[in-house]
Amino acid sequence: MAITYEWRGDFEDPEVNLLHAEGFGHPALDIGWREQVRRHSLGWVCARDGAGAGELAGFVNVAWDGGVHAFVLDTVVAGRRRGQGIGAALVARAAEGARDARCEWLHVDFDDELRGFYFDACGFRSTAAGLIAL
Repeated sequence: MAITYEWRGDFEDPEVNLLHAEGFGHPALDIGWREQVRRHSLGWVCARDGAGAGELAGFVNVAWDGGVHAFVLDTVVAGRRRGQGIGAALVARAAEGARDARCEWLHVDFDDELRGFYFDACGFRSTAAGLIAL
């Protein structure tokens, strides 16, 4: 089945909660994703099986600083659809959305096992960065 992608696509909180739980290995939480991304994000991308209201196959959130920096967060693809290029396509559409908003930089941080995905499949490059664990 074909996948459709939509920048700032419509979704329901429970479907993102279930997808996030599956992708990140935790119980499904009751997070108000719609309100959260509408208040704090530049945009997001929904990947769906088929056209329109098909089942949610992937999701990525794009936060930003209100200026030229955007940040990829919560990239997740349904287990049944992994290995099909959906994650890379989600990130590519996130980059398009950030570029259209006149952002100059798209940032991402990730665990080591995702280096190949973000560097090879998505085209990010390594940079010097800092982090404080809170």
